Amino acid sequence: MIRDPSPLRIGLIGMDTSHVPAFTKLFHDPVASGDLAGFRVVAGFPDGSDTPMSRDRIEGFTNEARDLGVEIVDSIETLIERCDRLMILSVDGRIHLRQAKALFGAGKPVFVDKPVAGSLAEAVALYGLAERLGLPCFSASSTRFGPKIVDPAWREETGAVFGVTSWGPLAYQAGQPELFFYGIHGIEALFTAMGPGCESVTRVKTPVHEIVTGVWSDGRVGVYRGLLQGAKPYGLTIHGEKAVVNLIEEPSYETLCREIGRFFKSGVPPVSPSETLEICAFMEAAEESLKRGGAPVRLAEVVERART
Repeated sequence: MIRDPSPLRIGLIGMDTSHVPAFTKLFHDPVASGDLAGFRVVAGFPDGSDTPMSRDRIEGFTNEARDLGVEIVDSIETLIERCDRLMILSVDGRIHLRQAKALFGAGKPVFVDKPVAGSLAEAVALYGLAERLGLPCFSASSTRFGPKIVDPAWREETGAVFGVTSWGPLAYQAGQPELFFYGIHGIEALFTAMGPGCESVTRVKTPVHEIVTGVWSDGRVGVYRGLLQGAKPYGLTIHGEKAVVNLIEEPSYETLCREIGRFFKSGVPPVSPSETLEICAFMEAAEESLKRGGAPVRLAEVVERART
């Protein structure tokens, strides 16, 4: 059987993040293998927002992409026309829903970088639109696919997971819930180890660290510690039936892009919409808990509000 040598063409919207050159280099690697092979990032549209992290970085990352052979196009329509698969990479999650509305109608699989949206309500709307159109899409942090967290060895060592504490660096972006921008990295790792099923959240914030505690429906407890000062590694402590295991982890762009590549080939998302929406609900409930002085907030409450 003769294989088609033509690569799948990837298009990027949003050129204001280091993910643009990093992901492009991985997909362009001449020795890429497996799920990373068979792609070419061919076009990019430099959409962005007025936040300094976006506005002040578009030109630099756009030039880097151009130097890597990516054509910079002047419209979303041209981007869609040039490409087979699409990635929303804009650093500001608040514009992802607008971008999704412009892209989803083309019917081409879409990866949406973290955070999937700027609020739970916007995330609900984005996934709702994808469902109505029958469009495969997914969103994830690179922490979900780090080499240590995906290694089944720790699950064999711990047995059943009774609780997890996840930690990582935390930074805020004005205009969106505080945990959405960077807290999502450690929170996504928490959900990767715990699985879904969180019912309520409490949050404590100090200038040094943040602590967000979730209680799962089966009584298990998951904790996220956001590191604002001091050493800021990523990691997890997993409390298991047979052992307690510590993982010091670094997010991996390569393993994330392998998952994106597998998704682009199969159309099967590696992370379900329901889990990503629960992660958003966890972060938004934490925001509400802080407003209420650290009182517990049920995820069902913020989900109901977002859906209405």
